[in-house]
Amino acid sequence: MVVALRLIHAMPSSLAHRLAVCSWSLQPSNPQDLLEKLRATGLHRIQLNLDPLRESPDVWGDFAGFASANGIEVVSGMFGTLGEDYSTLDTIRETGGIVPDAHWEQNLANIRACAGIAASLDLKLVTFHAGFLPHEATDPDYGKLRGRLETVASIFAEKGIALALETGQETAETLRSFLEDLGCPNVGANFDPANMLLYAKGDPIEAMRVLAPWIRQVHIKDAVKTQVPGTWGSEVVAGTGEVDWKAFFGVLTDIGYTGNLCIEREAGSSRVEDIAAARALFESIA
Repeated sequence: MVVALRLIHAMPSSLAHRLAVCSWSLQPSNPQDLLEKLRATGLHRIQLNLDPLRESPDVWGDFAGFASANGIEVVSGMFGTLGEDYSTLDTIRETGGIVPDAHWEQNLANIRACAGIAASLDLKLVTFHAGFLPHEATDPDYGKLRGRLETVASIFAEKGIALALETGQETAETLRSFLEDLGCPNVGANFDPANMLLYAKGDPIEAMRVLAPWIRQVHIKDAVKTQVPGTWGSEVVAGTGEVDWKAFFGVLTDIGYTGNLCIEREAGSSRVEDIAAARALFESIA
């Protein structure tokens, strides 16, 4: 723990004060479990998965009070959607986000509930995977997804909350074009460099430049591209993959980014150690 805390203090203050960890990366079973794992990373700021609070209020209870009492700062929220199947690129294309009709009504109800929870936590940003964005406006799914996103955006806008769409399922150019067409001022992008590699959707650094005006938050996650077209790449510990982190932070500086940087780890069985490694990455770049 002493070593971990020393790493935090060694980082530039502008980064250290904006660094957080995604709560779901720690796979917590309850708030106390989250607290213990969070303390083991040496961090106290989180992006919070809102779904457990919606699904299990008896377990998660008054999380705002718990967080305040234990020095946890919630910097943003996240929610998932029903029926997502990440087995292959094809299955997630069919089942991801708010595109599938079979789950739209229940997803909408869940989203309204998550928006209320986010407001109760005084959050200003929530992120989610909208689903695969069609490349062409003439695609039947394009108008459907656009309309549904307008509905979701308005739910959060009424509560003064911004939305950020996860990157990766489409190229940066496609996402930028969609956001321009959508025209919702409270909708931007949560930039995840690893997702660009996992989905084989382009160079993360170039993608950052394309999406710069829309980036509301970034994830610190690393990956290597697949060698077999049409299959997933592999998520790896930050600093051991194909993301050029020096260039990554250089672009953030160039575009004047002042948002949060949330460490995300969704693979492996040593999450706390891997998150600590991601933190150490900051020191090596500083």
